[in-house]
Amino acid sequence: MQYIIGYAPNQHGEDAIALASALASTQDAELRIVHVLGKPAPADAAFLEERAVQETRAGWAGEQLSEALLLVPDDVPATADVVYADSVAEGLIDAARDADAALIIVSAARNGPLKRFTIGSVASALLHASSVPVALVPSGYERPSRITRMTAAIGSREGARTLLDVAVEAAARRRVALRLVSLIALDFDEATDEEFALKAARTHARTVLDDAVASVGTRTEVTATVAEGSTVEQAVEGLPFNEGEIAIIGSSRLAEHRRIFMGNTANKLLRALPIPLIVVPRVLDDEAASESASLSV
Repeated sequence: MQYIIGYAPNQHGEDAIALASALASTQDAELRIVHVLGKPAPADAAFLEERAVQETRAGWAGEQLSEALLLVPDDVPATADVVYADSVAEGLIDAARDADAALIIVSAARNGPLKRFTIGSVASALLHASSVPVALVPSGYERPSRITRMTAAIGSREGARTLLDVAVEAAARRRVALRLVSLIALDFDEATDEEFALKAARTHARTVLDDAVASVGTRTEVTATVAEGSTVEQAVEGLPFNEGEIAIIGSSRLAEHRRIFMGNTANKLLRALPIPLIVVPRVLDDEAASESASLSV
């Protein structure tokens, strides 16, 4: 198993390495730290001056990657590479495809507030194009001594089965508990019978969670909870989170098969989360049984 880290020589690059190292610990996982430069590669340059510029940039990037490798714990195998592409997201996706990687890890945008997410251009592009799960690191993230729990936001729409399978496998391999969460946003309009709607929403959420818990069996310790709030953000903010916890969500139903697409609810959830988030590509329900096993984090 290999994880691709989108690296830049700044605090956010260090955040990404911190999360990758935590996820890889106790796993048979190797880190590949990638710094993406614009094309062409020096050998493909059209003239000598362009080759000289690209060689200089490559030399600088190589020095930065050598320092990045020093941030990885001794018990986690890691390599580093310079990749050439038209965009950073394209370079990371190409690197993940070439290595058959399980996960791409990137940091929050540079202007993200401490312990919160702000989606920058690279993360946004990955969240609309990647065929493998993408892990997002909040600003100011510090590597925990260990992963303590996985939390999966479970819904009833197409793709929920794949998300559950990936979350169960991720928790079981790390020997940590899995918490399943169903979110209820109480933003009803004036014409809505709020008491009836709330009762129906709670019943539906609990049914979804009970079915999910029953399907897990003994593969890992699992709990379930319903989180309520006037908005999705308030529902998330009302949840307690452990140090070392990781959240997992699925892609919008608008996503193409084996692609990621962040829907409106997921974007709201993202803004409120204080912990790292892994977004799993959508797998169509009729393909879930055969293809979800190929997704792992």
